[in-house]
Amino acid sequence: MTGRNDTICAPATGSGGAIAVIRVSGPGSFAMAASLFSPADKDVSVKDAKGYTILFGEIVDGPEVIDEVLVSLYRSPRSYTGEDSVEISCHASKYIQNRILELLIKSGARAASPGEFTQRAFMNGKMDLSQAEAVADLISARSEASHRLALGQMRGGISSEISKLRSELLHFASLIELELDFGEEDVEFADRTELLKIISGVKTISDDLASSFLRGNAIKNGIPVAIIGKPNSGKSTLLNKLLKEERAIVSDIPGTTRDAIEDTIVIEGIEYRFIDTAGLRDTVDPVESIGISRTYEKISQAAIILLMDEVGDSYESITRRAENIRGIITGENKKLIIVINKADLATAEEVEHLRNNIRVQGGEKLMFISARNSEGIDMLKARLGEMAQLSAIDSGEVIITNIRHYEALMHVSESLERVETGIVSGIPEDLVALDIRQAIHYLGEITGEITTDEILGNIFKNFCIGK
Repeated sequence: MTGRNDTICAPATGSGGAIAVIRVSGPGSFAMAASLFSPADKDVSVKDAKGYTILFGEIVDGPEVIDEVLVSLYRSPRSYTGEDSVEISCHASKYIQNRILELLIKSGARAASPGEFTQRAFMNGKMDLSQAEAVADLISARSEASHRLALGQMRGGISSEISKLRSELLHFASLIELELDFGEEDVEFADRTELLKIISGVKTISDDLASSFLRGNAIKNGIPVAIIGKPNSGKSTLLNKLLKEERAIVSDIPGTTRDAIEDTIVIEGIEYRFIDTAGLRDTVDPVESIGISRTYEKISQAAIILLMDEVGDSYESITRRAENIRGIITGENKKLIIVINKADLATAEEVEHLRNNIRVQGGEKLMFISARNSEGIDMLKARLGEMAQLSAIDSGEVIITNIRHYEALMHVSESLERVETGIVSGIPEDLVALDIRQAIHYLGEITGEITTDEILGNIFKNFCIGK
């Protein structure tokens, strides 16, 4: 992207509507708008108009009228970008939009690069880097939960937390570096006990933020749920009921599903990516074997595993399969729901017998449903919501959704661990100060207080044009 002394323009709305918005930002915005906009009120001057003003009139090219439009004016610094900005609301005809853009470019503007308006907002101090990234997340949000996370970040939830951590580290770094200036006088400005306490506290918070990434990333991109179990246990029927369409083939023939079938659905504001997998069993069929191998891959990728069984099985065999799955997912941040299907085919006594004998562990759930009759499906959806922990978003908890932030926090944790070890073992102050400065650096990378052109390029190239 070029410098910020020029004026940029781009369409700011997608296709499909009746009205389009063309956004202009930069020092020449008002002059360019004045050159092609003819106000209906001839006593009004675009160049002299106040900010937060909307004018009605026509876009003209000499004597030719292109369209009737509304022009919104924003004076620096009270605009999205912090610069003089103009937004032209016109009819959504591609021809009209292209003509207006051509006239703007002829007047001296240039076409904006992806994310350039938001980059200018960042460069002009209207938002920090984590807030700028949240703009892209907000645009691409596909569910209520991902929308809430992005909105919280855009409003400075993460920025506020990071700034507090950085401020504490800066204070102690300055004290240690002051000691270095008086090295020959053996003066200690930073109390080592207090420093260890602060470092430990900052490390705990940064570790907690980093650990929230798995959950935050899953909510942002859709929580992956693997439906697994033996053949003919009702996995495909359950998927079809959840999606409310015949997405997977249902058959009495074992091994019908030979590859993973994926689709998404939003339940109570959370997007889930359901994965129907090949039934787990011993087989000599090479194609089915490949499907079963992929089932284990999907288990490793899923955040929630639905282990499907049926009431016709003994509690011993169900428990054995559950133990096998626990062995695969042990030590990982995953949730297990044991779903006993075909409950409509059993007596109340048989269901109760299984319920009393199948043991669940920790946060696991045991449920009885009839996928064919849709019995228990709503309760299963409620259990999925509990395991997704949407309440954490409602409570205002800061949750990391960005891999860049996660990696930076991991670097912070590593640096602070070296600080703790160094203070306890009595290593020289200049090395302790260096590690603290590294932690400060990585925290600054999250908010953009410390950044490079490469980082900015990687972030904004993924934005849509016009934002």
